[in-house]
Amino acid sequence: MVMEIEEKVIKAKKASIILASVNTQTKNAALEAMAQALYNNQDKILAANQKDVETAEKLKRKGELSPALVDRLRVSDSKISGMIEGICDVIGLPDPVGETIGALELDRGLELYQVRSPIGLIGVIFEARPDVVPQVMSLCLKSGNATIFKGGSEALNSNRVIFDLLNEAAESVEGMPEGAFQLMETREEVNDILRLDAYIDLLIPRGSNAFVKYIQDNTRIPVLGHADGICHVYVDDEAELAKAYDVCFDSKVQYPAVCNAMETLLVHEKIAGKFLPTMAKMFDEAGVEMRCDNGSYAILEHIDFLKSILRATEEDWGTEYNDLIISIKIVGSVDEAIEHINTYGSHHTDAIVTENRFRKKDFTDLTDSSSVMINASTRFADGFRYGKGAEIGISTNKIHARGPVGMEGLLIYKYILVGNGDRVADYTGPQARRFTHRKINRDFSEVLDTTLE
Repeated sequence: MVMEIEEKVIKAKKASIILASVNTQTKNAALEAMAQALYNNQDKILAANQKDVETAEKLKRKGELSPALVDRLRVSDSKISGMIEGICDVIGLPDPVGETIGALELDRGLELYQVRSPIGLIGVIFEARPDVVPQVMSLCLKSGNATIFKGGSEALNSNRVIFDLLNEAAESVEGMPEGAFQLMETREEVNDILRLDAYIDLLIPRGSNAFVKYIQDNTRIPVLGHADGICHVYVDDEAELAKAYDVCFDSKVQYPAVCNAMETLLVHEKIAGKFLPTMAKMFDEAGVEMRCDNGSYAILEHIDFLKSILRATEEDWGTEYNDLIISIKIVGSVDEAIEHINTYGSHHTDAIVTENRFRKKDFTDLTDSSSVMINASTRFADGFRYGKGAEIGISTNKIHARGPVGMEGLLIYKYILVGNGDRVADYTGPQARRFTHRKINRDFSEVLDTTLE
């Protein structure tokens, strides 16, 4: 089994070299074929997904799968439309491969170019999210990266059908290499993939906190991702309450099973008595369980119509619920809110609702998160909504890529030095020539065009 997996990975690694040089026209043609394949086979995808959902529902009733995981697993007509739209958006994005980042003249006729290039072979390991396959494959293809996919067993049928449709469509286009995209299906293959650091250049895990942390702790391959999505909204005493109700409700209720949903609501003590009863009623009507600190509990406990008010524990402040549950805390200042977020948060996405420009600045400067929102829902932290076409994942790392990651997170760069028989020896010793180190406004593609002429 290990040898079979390694053979697949080596095949993809070799194909990554070819894919890195495929031109934009060919890549876009492959993406168009992929989008068309999804459109033409929607019934086939839904039928495969229905098998997975039926199995997952049985496991949920046994307590072996969470409701959030089952929710993420479901594919609908609208989700397929979203997959197709995501691929089409990637087609419209500029091809970043070969883009000149900077150019420097070292000396006359000796020029150094920093040029974007693909990372190489990307390993994507994910749970219960069939839509990850088209999202990631489209971005990897456009950025010239080969990809190994390993989906969760709960989405086995969905992943297989979607992958096969996309892969066959891409490989049907002349100029596209075979074997650049590979699908792994068994649970044992995860650990085998984690050991293949000689071939795989980057791992992107998508799944639960425990799952992502396991990947991070058990491989030498660089990992792009986040372990937790503990997101906050802080409602300041200078907030417009109408905005606050909209932002808080959307952040929690619009789709609670995802990593950019709000888990903790922080409210300034000066407006808590006015704000919380109405906000709690909105949450209560949407079926949200509220876990309150002493101050917020004292405000809400006497409201008869509220069905689910509990006291928060210390554990709640560091919990990602991925469900219709929220923790609520009253704070005395924006500084206290920021301190709470930086202490208990996961550096993912946090929001402030206020009209005070000084507090906006303090919050954005001091909140150590990959996305910071001002008067807007945390749910906007998404690659598609950020205009990246689709999303590889959300990274809380501080190197390489941060926040919702699109194609830019799949690119590195190389230095290309163009000379004419130049020697380092000429730049050493008592008669050494001097470097000019002058910035030049020139694209590396122009150098190639000149060379070809």
